Amino acid sequence: MKKLAATQKLDIAAIADATIDFSEMSEVRDWSDAEVSRFYRPQKRPATIRLDDDLIDWLKSYGRGYQTRVNLLLRHAMEATRRAASKDRGSGG
Repeated sequence: MKKLAATQKLDIAAIADATIDFSEMSEVRDWSDAEVSRFYRPQKRPATIRLDDDLIDWLKSYGRGYQTRVNLLLRHAMEATRRAASKDRGSGG
């Protein structure tokens, strides 16, 4: 990561010292439409997994970033499973 220039440090200090007037801003109380994970990035941990050759070829056929693609596919499957489990609990059985 590049070091900040002196002017950048001064700009950051000025922003940090600024008083922000929130009086005209309405309070957000309904978070039902909030986007989960839009700005939050979970911590990553290296893991070794064994995948079939054809699966790796398919993932790599879309270009760079196949490991990110694996992560997205697994996250999608995890969230779908959680939604289904939550729906099952909510329906009483």
